[in-house]
Amino acid sequence: MGQDKPLEAPEVITFGCRLNTYESEVMRGHAMAAGLTNAVIINTCAVTNEAERQARQAIRKARRDNPDAKIVVTGCAAQTNPDQFREMEEVDQILGNLEKLEPASFGLEQAERVQVNDIMSATETASHLIEGFDGRARAFLQIQNGCNHRCTFCIIPYGRGNSRSVPLGAIVDQAESLTRNGYREFVLTGVDITAYGEDLPGTPTLGQMCRRLLAAVPNIERLRLSSLDPVEIDDDLWRLIEKEPRLMPHLHISLQAGDDMVLKRMKRRHLRKDVYDFVAKARALRPDVVFGADIIAGFPTETDEMAANSVRLVEECDITYTHVFPYSERPGTPAARMPQVQGNLRKERAAALRAAGDANLKRFLESQVGQDLDVLVENETTGRTEQYAPVTFDFESEPGTIARVRITGTDGKKLFASRGA
Repeated sequence: MGQDKPLEAPEVITFGCRLNTYESEVMRGHAMAAGLTNAVIINTCAVTNEAERQARQAIRKARRDNPDAKIVVTGCAAQTNPDQFREMEEVDQILGNLEKLEPASFGLEQAERVQVNDIMSATETASHLIEGFDGRARAFLQIQNGCNHRCTFCIIPYGRGNSRSVPLGAIVDQAESLTRNGYREFVLTGVDITAYGEDLPGTPTLGQMCRRLLAAVPNIERLRLSSLDPVEIDDDLWRLIEKEPRLMPHLHISLQAGDDMVLKRMKRRHLRKDVYDFVAKARALRPDVVFGADIIAGFPTETDEMAANSVRLVEECDITYTHVFPYSERPGTPAARMPQVQGNLRKERAAALRAAGDANLKRFLESQVGQDLDVLVENETTGRTEQYAPVTFDFESEPGTIARVRITGTDGKKLFASRGA
């Protein structure tokens, strides 16, 4: 059943990473400034085949629900494979990852249906001041884009280009603007944030940038980092992990596998021992830290023994939040040409990894019962602790504020709380 009247503001549907979430807000602002209100913008992800299938499904639904709206498709899937959307009659416009951040792309009189240029030509990441994030209590700060590495399974460098860093001044300006609008928690986002600064004058590190950002914007109450490569943590970042209470005790590892042979075939920068060393050092410096990790199940050539090594790492390193993905072939990547693991085995191994992570999460949540904790309120009755544990409380609070709560119980997946002391 279609809508009876035009959309009064552009609807933005976002798939994938936090960087996409940030860029969706940039596009929302550009579309509004250009007067493009009766539109649906679909910001796609290319990490897996499933992500692209969901995007195509969303496009068809958007057209059914909004028969007269302009449908704009962009994001990594549009950058890496625009032809799949070119063939969809529901789509009015296709923008690449460079074009989607240009205000001119959202003009009402755009003759070119497909605007996707060479992402590898990008040499810098332009700063975009945004006022906030629709329906979100925490703010995302883009500090970097692209990746110089070529992991054998990954299509993202071909969607994002090579690594480019945002200068500190632009990051500070954005953070100051968002704190003035009431945001108290920030997540630093990018494709490979531990590569931050390699392309900037003086080659500042991620830790140096974080230290300067926190000094320059004292109203940042909470700072989180997105995925970290465990062998690229600089000395300044280690010192912040140890001594900076505003840096949240929740570190997410770009792990991908827990077996050395699989990691080598993935062309990752770390080995199994590096993850154990990273976790041990972080816990020694910050005993309350918890870890998340991205893990691929059923990578090509993976044996039962290799898969068991990944499960054992999750158990022994006590990874609390596991983001598990059954391996998905990406055309054009080296891994797609390797001997493949059967689909049913990928799903079984993914289930084993999730079960190990779920057991860790349950044990961690049980350890929190009885404590008084500070929670960022996400909507009136839910939020997240400093360690990113989800909480449901028996009272209402203002989204975006930080509430003191008493943890009263858990169901193994989330915490329950009442007002704290």
